[in-house]
Amino acid sequence: MASPITPPRGMRDFLPAEKARREHALGVIRRSFAAHGFDEIETPVVEDVARLHSGLGGDNEKLAFSVLKRGLGGDDLREAIESGDTLALCDLGLRFDLTVPLARFYASHRGELPPVFRSIQIAPVWRAERPQKGRYRQFVQCDIDIIGEGSQLAEVELITATAAALEALGLTGCTIRINDRRILGGLLEYCGFAEARWPQVLISIDKLDKIGAEGVVAELSEGGADSAAVLGGILAALEPHLADGGVELTVEAIAGILPAGMDTDAIAELEALAHALDTLPEGVALRFDPTLVRGMGYYTGTIFEIAHPGSGSSVGGGGRYDGMIGRFLGTDVPAAGFSIGFERVVDLIDVPDDSAADSVVLVHDADVPLDRLMAIKSSLVASGKRVRLDRRAKNLKAVLDRAAASGYRSFAFVGAGTADASALEFKPLA
Repeated sequence: MASPITPPRGMRDFLPAEKARREHALGVIRRSFAAHGFDEIETPVVEDVARLHSGLGGDNEKLAFSVLKRGLGGDDLREAIESGDTLALCDLGLRFDLTVPLARFYASHRGELPPVFRSIQIAPVWRAERPQKGRYRQFVQCDIDIIGEGSQLAEVELITATAAALEALGLTGCTIRINDRRILGGLLEYCGFAEARWPQVLISIDKLDKIGAEGVVAELSEGGADSAAVLGGILAALEPHLADGGVELTVEAIAGILPAGMDTDAIAELEALAHALDTLPEGVALRFDPTLVRGMGYYTGTIFEIAHPGSGSSVGGGGRYDGMIGRFLGTDVPAAGFSIGFERVVDLIDVPDDSAADSVVLVHDADVPLDRLMAIKSSLVASGKRVRLDRRAKNLKAVLDRAAASGYRSFAFVGAGTADASALEFKPLA
């Protein structure tokens, strides 16, 4: 029986042309982030399993891939089965996001970093998702974070830099939906939910776009029908306002769609944030969405997500997570971050290949002396071209089609009589 030759489910191979396209897009994002004063770091793909399951990752902790300890024996397996603690068999796990590793990184290197640290992390993460379109088990995240800045300057810089990256990629029509965890807490308190239930209630609200207000009420009714009914009435009243992604970030507009008595400081701060962001690119809009939750358990204040009409899911998100660093340092340090969902964004953009114009294929005969062939190639490489050698085949069209599919733009024949690069006649690969 033949062994499977496809990648593991939810993971992908990339052919050269697609890999080049992705790297081009990643380069655009990197340069845009760096231009706004962020510095790139790198962390290991694995972290201690206890750190990945410390309650900071929300539902994503359930999706973490764990790594078994080395040298396990039968007694270890039996003990884990009897105790029901299968994580006792593991000491490491693949990171499910880049924020938990960043918090550990900062705690490890705080003395070597500036008081306000602006970081870039662009790297793969892993989650044991149910694979579907736009959702994979291995995918790239493009994160920027600011640690040590407690004012709204952090949110303003993060949103500005992210919007600039989207503009540089040519992605227009984006809406950045914004909310505040304090407003969410006020809504749940107004509805009468016990604080112990808030995490579960927020998970249900996060499904509003999929199951509607009635579905949210149905999920929450068993734990308190009255509270669920109050929440359902609020969500139903909000739905017309959410058709365009939310309302303007003004005190008047926000207060107009919320019950009386919500956190006035949080609402005023959202308006101030909007004023500070009035120079965003024309292709990026800001809207207040009181149903925006963000699934991670570590967010403490402002939260935001990027919506785009070409994607059924968000294409980025983030927020303030002031309590996370303190888990490692024992003292609180303000922090906020924004992540671009690269796999979704890269499918929405047209990425020009600037290097393609200088990519050439030399189709050579078998009898061309190797020293001359390599001298011709080296001459072209030295002039700044990207050069591939392909032996002339009976089916020349297949050779040229493969070259074009790999991103090459022109070709030339090299025969036994070709003296040097100046004798080549380049033709387009159309």
